[in-house]
Amino acid sequence: MASITVRNLDEGLKRRLRIRAAENGRSMEQEVRDILRAALEDESPTGRDFINGIRARFAPLGGVELELPPRGPMRQTPEFD
Repeated sequence: MASITVRNLDEGLKRRLRIRAAENGRSMEQEVRDILRAALEDESPTGRDFINGIRARFAPLGGVELELPPRGPMRQTPEFD
């Protein structure tokens, strides 16, 4: 098991953590583990997860072929005086 040390913890936060741990019948250390576990289990999906979810949903429907318009020469940028 790994361990970490949290420095410069606000006294008010530490007091609230101690009270919350006591209310739940746990040590402060166990309360912190449970808070961290719950926070990381409920992580919101990333943008990549969102894109992959959309692809997975629509992939069975097939793709769409779009006709690309022909490309012409680039325009000259206007010069301003």
